Amino acid sequence: MDFKLTIYSDYVCPWCYVGQGVATQLEKEYQAAVEWRPYYLRPDTPPEGMDLPDYVLRARANGSENRLAQLANANGLEYRPSDRMYNTRLAHEATAYAHEQGKANEFHRLVFHKVFVEGADPSAWEVLRSIAQEIGLNGVEMQKAVESGKYTELVAAQVREAQQIGVQSVPTFVINDQYAVVGAQPYEVFKRALGEILGK
Repeated sequence: MDFKLTIYSDYVCPWCYVGQGVATQLEKEYQAAVEWRPYYLRPDTPPEGMDLPDYVLRARANGSENRLAQLANANGLEYRPSDRMYNTRLAHEATAYAHEQGKANEFHRLVFHKVFVEGADPSAWEVLRSIAQEIGLNGVEMQKAVESGKYTELVAAQVREAQQIGVQSVPTFVINDQYAVVGAQPYEVFKRALGEILGK
């Protein structure tokens, strides 16, 4: 392992989705130990979800979707814009369950795929159960564990920790618990940063 990479993200963040490609490249080239951590892009999102907020619609009008599509393509990812803002609490807590089973990264990738390729709702249990089953976990057991409240405080504490260390937007990539790269940057930006950091 050359370094530790902690990535703060939310499942409704398209920039986090396309940023997966960089994380995958860093894992391969540098043997980075990658850990995804939860963050709420819109903590006020009701359980049933909501229409896209104005700032997202304005960004789309200004060409953000073209940039997202380009980054997704560069990283070998399909990309379909989401047409709704979903509540992601259950998805993050389900990821905590998957983490206990040693399959957090696999679960994380599939949640993103469901949202930004298949247009699925990550707050729906049928979606989360299907993801669990696809990676060899028991979806019914996962739902029971999450609904018992077992992971609620854990995820809330992780989000608070992110805020305490200064995370204000996602994705935020933290290298070796010390250096942050904010946003879905091109791979070259990370290579330059790592050249400086690992050379110290």
